Amino acid sequence: MDILRPDSLEAARAALKNGSVALAGGTELVPLLRDRIVEADTIVEIRHAVPRGIQGTRIGAGTTLGELEVDPQIPDALREACRLAASPQLRAMGTIGGNLLQATRCWYWRLKYPCWLHGGGRCFAHEGLHREHAVFANAPCASAHPSDVAAALLALGATVRTDRRELPIAELYRLPTGDDRRMTGLEPGELILELEVPMPAASTYLKAMDRKRFAFALVGVAAARSPEGTRLALAGMAPIPWLLEDESALDEATPLPGNAYKLEIARALIRRALVAVAP
Repeated sequence: MDILRPDSLEAARAALKNGSVALAGGTELVPLLRDRIVEADTIVEIRHAVPRGIQGTRIGAGTTLGELEVDPQIPDALREACRLAASPQLRAMGTIGGNLLQATRCWYWRLKYPCWLHGGGRCFAHEGLHREHAVFANAPCASAHPSDVAAALLALGATVRTDRRELPIAELYRLPTGDDRRMTGLEPGELILELEVPMPAASTYLKAMDRKRFAFALVGVAAARSPEGTRLALAGMAPIPWLLEDESALDEATPLPGNAYKLEIARALIRRALVAVAP
C-alpha cells in the first residue's frame, strides 16, 4: 500500500483516483482498513490539503473535534456534540469532515456479515439483536448513523462546501436504495472542504448512551432556535442523521421489537432540549 501526502488541494484531487482513499485524522478510516471493510491500493493523506480552523461561521473540514469543543465562536449544540463524541485522544485527531462521513456501527456490517448494506439480500438486525439500531427508515437496512456532530449541524442548518459544489448538509446524506447502497451523495474523490454554520439564537445537544462518556448515541437530540423557528435533529435513530419536524413526528417511527425504548428516551430529550433553547 502506498501513502501519498499532497500539500495542496490540486495535488490531492489528482491523487484521489482509482484505488485510493482520503485520510485525514484516521480515526474512522484506519479501523475500516484494519478490518478489511475498506480496501485501498493508495492512501492519500489530506491533512495539508484541506482547510483547517475557524473563521467566523466558517469551519475548515480539517478542524479537529477537540479544537471545536473549546472555541467560544462555535454554537453550543456543535461544541457539546464534539465534546460527547469520543475520548479526548480521538477528539484530538478526528476531523469534523471525517466525522460527517462515519460508517455505521452496526455490528453485523462491522463483522462483515453478508447483509443488505454489504450487497446481500437481508438485514440481519431485523431478525437478530437490534437494541442500538434505527427506528426511522429502517427497511431494508436498520443501521443507525452514529455521528453526534452531523445531528448538531443538521439542526443548525449548516451548509457543506466540497471541491465541486455547495449543498445543505441534509443533502449530503441519502437513504440507500437497492441499486445504490451508499449513505452519502458524495461523488468518487469528492472532498469536503468547509462548513458554513449559522449562529442560532440558542442551541443544545443532548445524548443518551450506555456509558456516561465515550460511547455512541443510543439517542442524540440537537435543537437550534433561530428567528425562523426551532429545528430538531436526531442521532442514532435512522440510517442517516434525521431531521424531525416536532415531537409528534416520533409517532411515525417504525421501531423493531428490541428498540422501541428509544422513542421514550427521545421524547424526554426533546422536551429537555426545547426547554433549554426556549426564549
